[in-house]
Amino acid sequence: MKLLLDEMYPPALAEALRADGIEAFTVVERGLGGRSDSDVLAAAAQDGYALLTENVADLARIAAERLTAGAHHAGVVIALSSRFSRRPTGIPKIALAIRAWVEEDLGDRLVYLHGVGIAG
Repeated sequence: MKLLLDEMYPPALAEALRADGIEAFTVVERGLGGRSDSDVLAAAAQDGYALLTENVADLARIAAERLTAGAHHAGVVIALSSRFSRRPTGIPKIALAIRAWVEEDLGDRLVYLHGVGIAG
């Protein structure tokens, strides 16, 4: 799994995922800080990264628009802030939920993290 973490996620989450062998970067690490959601998803798709975000409203629409236009993406993974904290104490919970799905093909899917897995 290759995972791009949206701007709201701390570098510590990317570091924790990399320690587990997951290729993970924040948008800032990839030079995408401050870019639009559409640009971030396009860059993630171009490089084969699924996008981790909590911005379901915008990213669900943008992902659907990409598919309607015939473009693809490597997946949009939603970690709702009501379930997952971005604070240091929440990082292990998000990382565990992501690790449970490292072998899954998330291409063109919008999925929600739930506890230790993804439903969607």
